[in-house]
Amino acid sequence: MTDNAGMAWAAPSDYNAVSDLLDSHLEAGRAEKTAFIDRSGEHSYGDLAKRVNHFGNALRKLKVRREERVACCLIDSIDFPTAMLGGMKIGAVPVMINTLLTPETYQFVLSDCRARVLILSSELYPVFKDILSQVNTIEHVIVSGETQGGCALMGDLMDGEPDYLEAAPTHADDIGFWLYSSGSTGQPKGVKHLHSSLMYTSKLYGQPVLGIRENDVVYSAAKLFFAYGLGNGMSFPMSVGATTILFDGRPTPNSVMDILAEHKPTIYYGVPTLYAAILANPDYNRDSASPNLRIAASAGEPLPADLGEKWQERFGCPVLDGVGSTEMLHIYVSNAEGAMQYGTSGKPVPGYEIRLVDENGDDVLDGEVGEMLVKGPTMAEGYWNRREKSLATFVGPWMWTGDKYFQIDNGFYQYAGRTDDMFKSGGNWVSPFDVESALIGHEKVLEAGVIPHADKTDNLKPKAFVVLNEGAEASDELKDELKAHVRDKIEVWKYPRWIEFVDDLPKTATGKVQRFKLREMDQG
Repeated sequence: MTDNAGMAWAAPSDYNAVSDLLDSHLEAGRAEKTAFIDRSGEHSYGDLAKRVNHFGNALRKLKVRREERVACCLIDSIDFPTAMLGGMKIGAVPVMINTLLTPETYQFVLSDCRARVLILSSELYPVFKDILSQVNTIEHVIVSGETQGGCALMGDLMDGEPDYLEAAPTHADDIGFWLYSSGSTGQPKGVKHLHSSLMYTSKLYGQPVLGIRENDVVYSAAKLFFAYGLGNGMSFPMSVGATTILFDGRPTPNSVMDILAEHKPTIYYGVPTLYAAILANPDYNRDSASPNLRIAASAGEPLPADLGEKWQERFGCPVLDGVGSTEMLHIYVSNAEGAMQYGTSGKPVPGYEIRLVDENGDDVLDGEVGEMLVKGPTMAEGYWNRREKSLATFVGPWMWTGDKYFQIDNGFYQYAGRTDDMFKSGGNWVSPFDVESALIGHEKVLEAGVIPHADKTDNLKPKAFVVLNEGAEASDELKDELKAHVRDKIEVWKYPRWIEFVDDLPKTATGKVQRFKLREMDQG
């Protein structure tokens, strides 16, 4: 067990997150400082404070009460922090919803959270219009952007509302907002987070580990509705008065590089698949990106060592890889400047404790693989309407992550795989991530996904689905070359006995490879 629980900040019992993240900047003289830049232009902290107050007052006119859920499905624009913080300031509970779901899943989420008010971006209205009549709790639909379906416009509701809004007298342990965890299978789960958690993630990771400061300009490829993106693009920069670039389009390598070149941020947050795609283009480098870039971060899936090393060599800044979750709101184990080891998730973030346990819940011996448990002040209160899952995941003060790790000699934690993805081959454990990382280290491989596949004797062996870099040609000779490459890199029993070349891999909205879909493809 790693005990790393010393904390320099503790939320007062009477606490509203908006007072800390937003109103405090006006008192500190930062009203004119740019908080967000979106497609409509620059928005200062003073401008955002007025918008938040206008929208909070508008919600009160709609009889939104304290602790009542308000569903929000918004692209990355100034209206996202406006809606979320406006709801939180009056003591309501914004439910921030993934913008990439299907109509059927949206219907489930809206019915599950039982919100009376839905705020959505006009671009998303066509996806919602046929299901709204089927969700009997929705009374008001508010649209951000252009008029859609005769719904009230967010801007119109805010016009004429008072500039002043007193923050509701919430408690640090009040539910402040929900996020929905996508998971790999089944319907998403409502994750209930506290008012204090946004600032705790900022005080524990954003400021001391990432080193964010007031003069930073940040861009996160991960969207705000993700727990990772919410910290990256909202709570971290707002905790110190920094500036965030918001992009409402799809974060492709080209669009990311355009943003880096135009706005020249100092901090960039990505995910491993995007780092790999950017590095696959030899024309992308520090000269074509931001000369101001001083730090990058990665989460969502472990970052293979090869990608981190290549990024630092080409872009001149380190990538701080870490592991976090929606349930813990952000990263709780991370690399840091001065404590870096590519290929690992780093060390526990101060304020969090880590245990590695076996299937019986007993601590494993040093160097052995165990399931990672984490304890810290940002742990969610639980899942909404998922008692059995809550009891299995949140056990006392500990959260069972479902990730398998082992601790190496110098205190760094190295990923072994998801509990439900690992398998035994010839009596030896195989982590798909190990095989995938070895494959990605080959110059012709862009991405890889590995699953167990039974041979003629029903023994499980690794099978790899491989996406090649542009210009590389699939062939039987390349399959043999990749198998030999893996045998040279890691233990021999882990090399893939079968390789199938594919155009792309199935992924979650956060960029995680959905290995269960690869297993379905293999069986189909």
